[in-house]
Amino acid sequence: MINADMDAADAKNRVELEEKTQLINQGLELQYTLEDLPARVDAVKKENLKLKSENQVLGQYIEILMSASSVFQITDTKSKIK
Repeated sequence: MINADMDAADAKNRVELEEKTQLINQGLELQYTLEDLPARVDAVKKENLKLKSENQVLGQYIEILMSASSVFQITDTKSKIK
């Protein structure tokens, strides 16, 4: 009977140890994730600035194309009505 009690206590200790180990591993994983966040934020900021710059260049290019095309020129509607 004593052996059965000891086996049950050992099994309970192993389960508790596994649970503690799992919690520690989860905590470490969260810690590493938190450490990576500033680097990710910086990368996203750099990408955002790059895309803004590209959008400005494309916007200027479109404006130049529109100003060079007669399709987008402002017409004088008063002279056409007469």
